[in-house]
Amino acid sequence: MTIVQLEDRAVLRIAGADTRPFLQGLLTADVDTLAPDRPLYAGLLSPQGKALFDMLLFADGDDVFVDVAAARVAALAKRLAMYRMRKAVTIETSLLAVFAGWDGGEAGQAPDARFAGLGARWLAEDAGEAGAAVYDVHRLAVGVPGSADIGEDQLLWLETGADLLNGVSFTKGCYVGQENTARMHYRDKVRRRLVPVRFAGDPGDGIVRDGAGRIAGTLRSHRGGAGIAHLRLEAAGGPLSLGGAPMSAERPAWLEAALLAAVGPAVIGDV
Repeated sequence: MTIVQLEDRAVLRIAGADTRPFLQGLLTADVDTLAPDRPLYAGLLSPQGKALFDMLLFADGDDVFVDVAAARVAALAKRLAMYRMRKAVTIETSLLAVFAGWDGGEAGQAPDARFAGLGARWLAEDAGEAGAAVYDVHRLAVGVPGSADIGEDQLLWLETGADLLNGVSFTKGCYVGQENTARMHYRDKVRRRLVPVRFAGDPGDGIVRDGAGRIAGTLRSHRGGAGIAHLRLEAAGGPLSLGGAPMSAERPAWLEAALLAAVGPAVIGDV
């Protein structure tokens, strides 16, 4: 049983009579479906559909707690305030901390909104115990991108795997960046994605190459030999290398269908 506090995350509380419609018009998730037993994964995008902030949402009555990277919490609060205008909404930092549990530590908590394989995620009072590094190892083993992989205004929201990780609704009303996001989805234009990878040795410059030596993508983050890379999907089924050493693209359950459609059922060899 594992339970850790994620000290690299921070929490905002969005309160007021207009909280739900305010967030519904900004975020990629259908905020109307947010409930105490149903947290949501969402993004706040640029008008071009690039990810500015990824976050998890938790309901507290009509109010909403936002779990976001601690390094970005002030920037997110500022961005939300920019959109607030005359709406009856307050945006404040919360003292609650973010926790994750797996291997039995998730008992009694709602599953992570992205992928049940991550275990559970919840908010509680600060316990003062740091566990973000332990969680990062677990997350990379499961093969799910994190905020560091997504970055700021670098990747299109669907390239982050958000459509496969419950991070976007294609049936809700308008939100910032919807036009390009919907177009990519309905025209099947997602050609690159964040993909979990395995490799041995030093990653070098972080450039991933295909069997012909062409650039296939870049390594976004890693711990040891497990990482997340931004890859051309067509290259994910063939031989890859990183820092001159072999690399393999992994196929976690959440990504399997997308890789199957892109490169077929061929078995990807181990490093």
